[in-house]
Amino acid sequence: MKIAIIGAGWAGMAAAVRVTELGHSATIFEASRTLGGRARALDATLPNGQTFTLDNGQHILIGAYSETLRLMHQVDVDIDNALLRLPLLLQFPDGAGLKLPPWPAPFSAIAGIATARGWTLADKASLLRSAVGWRMKSYTCDEKESVAKLCQSISARVMHELIEPLCVSALNTPADRASGLVFLRVLRDSLFGPFGSSDLLLPKVDLTALFPQAAWNWIEQRGAILKLGVRIDQLEPNGANWRLASRQQVAEQFDRVIIATSASSALSLLEKTVDARAWIATTQALQYEAITTVYAWNEGAALAQPMLALRNGSGSESAAQFVFDRGQLGGPAGLLAFVVSASMGERDLLQNQVLAQARDQLGLNLQAVQTVVEKRATFTCTPALIRPPLHVAPGLLACGDYVDGPYPATLEGAVRSGLAVAAAV
Repeated sequence: MKIAIIGAGWAGMAAAVRVTELGHSATIFEASRTLGGRARALDATLPNGQTFTLDNGQHILIGAYSETLRLMHQVDVDIDNALLRLPLLLQFPDGAGLKLPPWPAPFSAIAGIATARGWTLADKASLLRSAVGWRMKSYTCDEKESVAKLCQSISARVMHELIEPLCVSALNTPADRASGLVFLRVLRDSLFGPFGSSDLLLPKVDLTALFPQAAWNWIEQRGAILKLGVRIDQLEPNGANWRLASRQQVAEQFDRVIIATSASSALSLLEKTVDARAWIATTQALQYEAITTVYAWNEGAALAQPMLALRNGSGSESAAQFVFDRGQLGGPAGLLAFVVSASMGERDLLQNQVLAQARDQLGLNLQAVQTVVEKRATFTCTPALIRPPLHVAPGLLACGDYVDGPYPATLEGAVRSGLAVAAAV
């Protein structure tokens, strides 16, 4: 079949790889001039004049991203050179926190909890009791239960230093509003999953190069077509087929269409052209959380590890949960990336909070290089959330990290959605 894919982010490129592999003819339309969607490369300049490439947000992968890693291998990404693999490490600058040894589950998690620095025996026991209870219940709970309620028997210290930052980084939703069921699913597949599932995989190349560009190189050799800078603004059924058009090109007909844009862009297109009221209503009901990444620099700045957890100081409720040393990840020396998940407030306020956090917790005086605020970075992953299905209308499908699936809005969720929609064409 002749298949159109609107959007060249991670979900769209995953779909393009799979439909090409299945023998279909894929044409990808991308409104911007860069592959990757909300996980893409950006050009930047340091205060000393050095130019380099960063990302529109600091992302990480984990060992449990099985479909993403499999697809990266398929399109010839050198995974060992593109990603730095580390055992799960959620430690603060003072050394407190959790560090898992490279052992099979559940022994790695048990050992990590038992040896966590800064926690009392009562703190550790509260987490171990809860973990055993989750395992005995096969990592399930009432779908209406929040993460905060799920973890109410865990000590306040462990909640503040582990559960809350882990929840907000995985689900991008605060624990009191986040789905306990989805959180347990993430823990099952990562912290308590097969050997290596909990490992941190930190990108050493920009996010466009990490997968989307390699995917394009692979499908181009197999006859796919990519049209950058083309925004589809007309979509209408034509019998059993679909007609697409834009200001940049005349109408073209396809057997199937896959919308692989953000939810807001999908709604903007569908509300004008297609009678898909149920799908539109479900998608309109989604709420969103922001993610802010503050890139800051000092020529001599360096962290003890490539990634550290940070504490939220008083009066800095939206301050960063994690900081990454980009100099240890293939970037310029002295460049740090601070991630504020579920961020609230204006760009300048968040940036100032992060710079203050760097002084207080890292002892570093940094200059802000670039602050990226993705105001609708992810959907709010609340309990019993209903997400839109991949089928929009006959012959018209959608994929993306917001479309119905087992995971929150992550790169793995986007890739799995792309693979699922390709299998359904």
